[in-house]
Amino acid sequence: MALIKRVPTTPNFDFIKLRRATLLLSAILVMVSMAVVGVVGLNLGVDFRGGIVMEVRTEAPEADLPELRSRMNALDLGDTNIQTFGAPNDVLISIQEQPGGEEEQAAAIAQTREALDDLVQDYRRTEFVGPTVGEELQRAGIMATVLALGAMAAYIWFRFEWQFALAALIALVHDVVTTLGFFAVTQLDFNLGTVAAVLTIAGYSINDTVVTFDRVRESMRRYKKKRMEQVLNLAINGVLTRTILTSLTTLAALIALAVFGGPVIRSFTWGLIWGVMIGTYSSIFLAAPLLMYFGLKPSTLTEPESDKEASARLSGERTPSGDQAPSP
Repeated sequence: MALIKRVPTTPNFDFIKLRRATLLLSAILVMVSMAVVGVVGLNLGVDFRGGIVMEVRTEAPEADLPELRSRMNALDLGDTNIQTFGAPNDVLISIQEQPGGEEEQAAAIAQTREALDDLVQDYRRTEFVGPTVGEELQRAGIMATVLALGAMAAYIWFRFEWQFALAALIALVHDVVTTLGFFAVTQLDFNLGTVAAVLTIAGYSINDTVVTFDRVRESMRRYKKKRMEQVLNLAINGVLTRTILTSLTTLAALIALAVFGGPVIRSFTWGLIWGVMIGTYSSIFLAAPLLMYFGLKPSTLTEPESDKEASARLSGERTPSGDQAPSP
């Protein structure tokens, strides 16, 4: 608490002065991420790559996940994922597609049954997810991400000016692409849960950006004669303390999940940790400075209509400026 009280409520940093360096850094991050994804690729999970899915119920009232994972790792069947769902003794086992045809898949299922025979009470479901289904899930994940980004940009355009919408969309694409690059570099499992993490990152980033843009618009209306660089710095500094404290508290919870949450949610958690950091960075150092390059100035901001002007327009009277209000 004492540390939080020492955080300045009205900092005065010149963020816009660094805009060329930060924009260059962002461009490098995006290009490197695209290159790594193209060359190294993502470590696709069973959801996208296809494989074996087994739903089992263990003998014990609570599944011994470490023991199950140890036995599955000893089989050397490649990427496997074990997690509980529903009851404490209900377990979902996912195994990557084995090289070969149906015979190899059947052999992998037989090995799994033999290795877990004394731990499993009932094999409730066993099925093979083919590569065609995996490709459909990939397309659905891409479509969901694209539609989410488009909807967020449309919301910003509706609430602000087009310059804000374009800057927000660029920042969102930057966050998503660099997150994909993060997964390509770390080779963490990329599955449907990870797609959910990417969409969560987009939502977190756009929330930060909207808060910053709202303060930018407020500052533009208040300081008509200031240069745009000064207005942006005032706006960013005005929300800086809130942004940093929000990000730090979110990161504290995510780091606890990463350390104690286990391997099932490791990819999801680390993706969110990266996303919170890159989303906070892009809101301050990318989205706001881009407004300058799109020609936004205090004089170009559309002013909201006052109550008096609205009443005069509807009644056909003269506006406060002395002009005859047009008839509706």
